[in-house]
Amino acid sequence: MAKPYSSSHIGFVSSGFTEMRLSGAVKEQLVEMLVAEIDRMVPAMESATLSATPDKKTLDDTNRTRLNYNRTRELMIERLSDLESVGSEAVQAGIEHLETYLKRTLNSAEMAAAKDRVSTIKPRHIQATAPVVDEVNSEMAPPEEVEEDVLEGQVSGSALTPMALRKMARSFAGMPITDGAVEELLLWYYEVVDETGQNIREHAQLGSNPAGFIDSLDKMKDLMMLGWIRRMLVRAGKDAQERGYKRIDVEQLIHLDPFE
Repeated sequence: MAKPYSSSHIGFVSSGFTEMRLSGAVKEQLVEMLVAEIDRMVPAMESATLSATPDKKTLDDTNRTRLNYNRTRELMIERLSDLESVGSEAVQAGIEHLETYLKRTLNSAEMAAAKDRVSTIKPRHIQATAPVVDEVNSEMAPPEEVEEDVLEGQVSGSALTPMALRKMARSFAGMPITDGAVEELLLWYYEVVDETGQNIREHAQLGSNPAGFIDSLDKMKDLMMLGWIRRMLVRAGKDAQERGYKRIDVEQLIHLDPFE
């Protein structure tokens, strides 16, 4: 039987999250809560692992692809000058920093590619990320997610990126989304935006029924606030769950009416 965490260890770890003191009883309670969470977490991760790779023998995190631990550790050791080895905590911190670096770089590159109206990131888009790369190198701090504003339904002033859409899928549909579905949904989104914009122009120019003009304005506002994206993801996620799927694919989108 594996031993549970010691209360003193949990107290030490907790000191990184709060400046308040913890009573002995609270530390014991936290130990029980964490073990109970492991009881809930491991079966769910095991099921997800086997669903993704039936012949897998090792528990995996199917919601995230991490940088290789051993390769990162070896690369870090190779660059030491005064120390002799790298602890596991340092490797984990290094991986977090490198993934933050990678995520920010790709996020900025996606926005640069979106401005060029292309769906492929090219070297020139990576070069455009230099200020962001410098910012990440200057401080190993958790990133302020650019897409968080998008998730709150606010207009960010920048193009809707695939990375932001993937984040929204996890938040609103509760599951990941395939690259094909991301591309399809983005194409639909801009198609609906174009048609709604055209309706607004026609109503304004022809001076027709103001009700139609107001309706088109409301639809455009909803599109800009990403309400349309949220609804599509929720509907697609529900269809995926009913079919027993673990992620949203193009198959879930083709049954939806983007202009509904």
